[in-house]
Amino acid sequence: MKKDNLKIEGMHCASCAVSIERSLQKQDGVKSATVNYAMGKAYIEYDEKKVKVEDIDKAVTSAGDYKVVASGEKDKTEDQTKKSFQKFLWSLIFTLPMLVAMFFSMPMWFDWVFLVLSFVVVFVSGLQFHLGMLNQLKHFKANMDTLVSVGTLSAFFYSVYAMIVSGHLYFETAAVIITLILLGKYLEAKSKGRASEAIKKLFALGVKKARLLENNQEKEVSVEDLQVGNILLVKAGEKIPLDAKIIEGSTSIDESMLTGESVAVEKNVGDQVFAATINGTGVIKIQVTKIASETMLSQIIKLVEQAQSSKAPMQKLVDKVSSVFVPSVIVISLLTFAIWYFALGSGFEASIINAVAVLVIACPCALGLATPTAIMVGSGKGAERGILIKDSESLELAHQIQVVMFDKTGTLTEGKPEITNIQVIKNDLEKKNALTLACALEKQSEHSLALAFTKFATEKSLTIPEAKKVQTVKGRGIKGLVNNQEIFLGNAKFVSEEKVVINKEAEEIFENYAEKGKTPIYLFDKSEVLAVIAVADILRGTAKEAVKKLQDQNIEVYMITGDHRKTAEAIAKELGITKVVAEVLPQNKSEEVKKLQAQNKVVAFVGDGINDAPALAQADLGLAMGGGSDIALETGNIVLTNSNPLKVYEAIRLSKKTFSTIKQNLFFAFFYNVVAIPLAALGFLSPMIAALAMSLSSVSVVVNSLRIRVGH
Repeated sequence: MKKDNLKIEGMHCASCAVSIERSLQKQDGVKSATVNYAMGKAYIEYDEKKVKVEDIDKAVTSAGDYKVVASGEKDKTEDQTKKSFQKFLWSLIFTLPMLVAMFFSMPMWFDWVFLVLSFVVVFVSGLQFHLGMLNQLKHFKANMDTLVSVGTLSAFFYSVYAMIVSGHLYFETAAVIITLILLGKYLEAKSKGRASEAIKKLFALGVKKARLLENNQEKEVSVEDLQVGNILLVKAGEKIPLDAKIIEGSTSIDESMLTGESVAVEKNVGDQVFAATINGTGVIKIQVTKIASETMLSQIIKLVEQAQSSKAPMQKLVDKVSSVFVPSVIVISLLTFAIWYFALGSGFEASIINAVAVLVIACPCALGLATPTAIMVGSGKGAERGILIKDSESLELAHQIQVVMFDKTGTLTEGKPEITNIQVIKNDLEKKNALTLACALEKQSEHSLALAFTKFATEKSLTIPEAKKVQTVKGRGIKGLVNNQEIFLGNAKFVSEEKVVINKEAEEIFENYAEKGKTPIYLFDKSEVLAVIAVADILRGTAKEAVKKLQDQNIEVYMITGDHRKTAEAIAKELGITKVVAEVLPQNKSEEVKKLQAQNKVVAFVGDGINDAPALAQADLGLAMGGGSDIALETGNIVLTNSNPLKVYEAIRLSKKTFSTIKQNLFFAFFYNVVAIPLAALGFLSPMIAALAMSLSSVSVVVNSLRIRVGH
């Protein structure tokens, strides 16, 4: 299956997006297709063997006067905004004389001036609406263009007829309708441009050129031409061209574009650096680890585009309404004319003007923009703050969260454990020898605690013998042969399963370490406990504040860990967490999530994406806190590029703000149409007032969405 993001030209309202979407979904081999009117894009997943690019292009054009923009073509958004303004300006120039003339008594021949001015506005400035209507008619469909075209043509041709029979003229009404709707289109285009600024900013961050080092010679090359393994030189103040690791030099790097945090990060030889981050004061040599299309920045752009192109569940209801909206309005308009003319006997003039008012005031655009613009701004704001939302469904779901379950290691703690204590139990064993045995085993382990032992061995310059037949026993510990002696390292359950007796002294030391929030580990052989080692992980500076803020939002906070219960409880107490799930095997974390879901609770799971992928998948919402790792990008619905627990609270808060904006937008869009159409049908609104209201309705929805960008 191939996934594509296509730019589509020619969409004028939500009905256009629904038509294109249905046409794409009918294609054999297309798994899913969503069309976003606000972005002018289609997100499509299809089988390359069954569907060709030409078939997708045909499906789009068959839905109406729409066109797929080729990937190499220039983005015409700014050009379109300029054209929209120019059209409005010319239309206004020709309409103003008619508006001014309304206040004066004009001679009869001036009607011909009105006719000419109105003709220019309706048929030249408003040509796009009539062409759009004809294209829709070809496919037996209707959209916003249909409403505007039928409304203005009715007013114009009635006025031509009225000139012949000496009736009241409505040339200025037709012209004002076109002018106001063109103003609305210009304001909408400008607002939509602002709403999609985040993605443009991300694209702008990328570097075009890099300094390549070959045979000690420096040459400037395009970033697109670089390969994995190339050595690059980066000077102070320059942007890092691609994801790479430092092979020479040290510096501090501004990673704010990635993490949303402004504090520079110290980097030394062996450390990873990311494309588009800014090198501080040092000159460094780096070795490329990822090509341009695979960098962290590229992944972020893809995720943001994916989120903005995806469709929120609420949008599906809106699409159903949009698909029948325009035909329904045409029916209401015809009924309005019939009731005023035949039932109330109000005459042709009053009947046609009220029918035109109904056509012009109806606004499918406000409905179509309500959800996608809010999601576009919300996901863009998230990306700026280091919160990557993979799909709009996650954004809609996050506001419902009742429980947040943190996996302790790497989320609430730094994930950098250290050996803090060792108490030897066997009399003839020295501390150094005990630690050598432990380090020999842990050297071959992938467990997070193994880092503490390898770091200790390096710092103390210990000579570590090779361990043989090393085996990891999940949720228990590790065992192997060290100097031909079978050695075990693990928890109390591991000791009892190996049928080794724990003496009272060892047990008291173990419990004492646990009560202090440290992770105690038994070092033992086949006959007795040799030593008790304590490992501690430092709590993240913002962990306590994050927990408090979540609890203040009436969200239950759980901590889940494989640690000894007393260790877990001591850490939880320090953080202000009362609900602790301890001594859990990595593979059983998802079961604990299921237990909470069985109580009808909406659960968010926060992990680092390494050993808790099943739990992240099981949770209603998975938040992967990976500091920008590939694993974190793959797992979870929301990715937090900064390993800061406060980002969890921020993500939920952003979701709530976005969701409340969507609800406000939809309420306004529905309420506007439900109230405005009857008012127009009852004759309370003139077509000119109706056109102004219709133009401002879609703009107000976009402007309301832009409020999400305000504040942190």
